[in-house]
Amino acid sequence: MLPFTLDGLPAEGRAGDTVAAALLALGHLACRHSAVGGVERGPYCMMGLCFDCLVEIDGQGNRQGCLTLLRPGMAIRLQPGRRALGQ
Repeated sequence: MLPFTLDGLPAEGRAGDTVAAALLALGHLACRHSAVGGVERGPYCMMGLCFDCLVEIDGQGNRQGCLTLLRPGMAIRLQPGRRALGQ
């Protein structure tokens, strides 16, 4: 198991999983909210086309969780609301 933090709380995922897969395995179906209406969005295509799996990883926002392999010690945060450019 790989330890990481999710919104500041300890969590674990499996070696070889992407960030999006680890979040889904933990029961987190949504990882961000849409810019219009605040609707929950979560991993959909799992291959980098839809951008619904955006999360903050180690302080860098707007990272595609489905394309990022989980590493030990990652600090992952869910992204509420509109994306901020340049983050």
